[in-house]
Amino acid sequence: MKILHTGDIHLREYEDKRWKALKSLIKIGKKERVDIFIIAGDLFDKGVSAEHLRGKIRGLFSNLVFKIYLLPGNHDKDAYKHGLNFGNDVKILRQEPCDIETIRIIGLPFEEIGGEDILEKINSLKTKLRKDGKNILIFHGELLDTFYSRTDFGEEGDKRYMPVRLKYFEDLNIDYILGGHFHTNFDVRELKNGCYFVYPGSPISITKRETGRRMINIFEVDHPPSEYHLDTPYFEDVEIKLDPFKDEEPIKKLKEELKTLPKNAKILLKVKGYYNARSVGLNETMLIEKIREICIDRSGGEPELEFRDIQTILEDDLFKEFLKKLNGKGYDNTMQKEMRNIAIRAMMKEMS
Repeated sequence: MKILHTGDIHLREYEDKRWKALKSLIKIGKKERVDIFIIAGDLFDKGVSAEHLRGKIRGLFSNLVFKIYLLPGNHDKDAYKHGLNFGNDVKILRQEPCDIETIRIIGLPFEEIGGEDILEKINSLKTKLRKDGKNILIFHGELLDTFYSRTDFGEEGDKRYMPVRLKYFEDLNIDYILGGHFHTNFDVRELKNGCYFVYPGSPISITKRETGRRMINIFEVDHPPSEYHLDTPYFEDVEIKLDPFKDEEPIKKLKEELKTLPKNAKILLKVKGYYNARSVGLNETMLIEKIREICIDRSGGEPELEFRDIQTILEDDLFKEFLKKLNGKGYDNTMQKEMRNIAIRAMMKEMS
């Protein structure tokens, strides 16, 4: 039995980038011949998006070669009212388990609960789990055992969202916990009982914090979770540090960096350090204009341009005073140049 596991697509509009990302996942499911396609919450960005797109979703999620299981997340928990149809091949995961051959799939939909209420909810699963075969739990919420920041779960603010710990599941006969809500990257935890807890990350960058190539989880039951790399749009941090001692051309360095990135990567650019405006023939204003021109089709946001012209140090009164004293020490040219460069680097570091 082969499973594709994703979540947090946050659909808003028909045929936008997120919709196209979902369509690409359907194609991957067909190509990889999966039997089960699981979306672990937040297929829609909000209930109104679900209402707007449900007709289109029905067409996309019908007459497939696999079954789709949708779990309500914190963004779309009110979208799945009884009687609504999301496609012929769709099953909404609520409270009752679903059996496919020897596999039982159980949903833990998002609820506004925490603490002992969550423990009670998890303990109630014991009566629903199979004693033979495999048990797979679909969960949408926070795992507290990790060092995630609040921003790793999207733009959720400081509120807790159905927080759990791995130890809550260690006494349960569960083989896989397929999670949603964590956006940033693919993450797998193995419990003491051999169960895998998996966050696949969002399959398309929803916020600028979700950097790096996007992934989903495709695996065969009885095998560990497995990363599957996507070609969907994503953000990539690009930091360029200029060094006036390396005789670098900033524009050439930026172009070379961009060549290494695929076209579906939108860059979050930061340029820092110092360059020699006289040697490259571009003052700061001209260089900024050139950078913006090069990045106009690749930019994922306003670039952070923190570089400076080295002339600001060379023309500094403190540096000029240092040179006067250095020239009076009688050092040879090699030693003078070395000490001059040490002083420049020290001032670069101090002024950064």
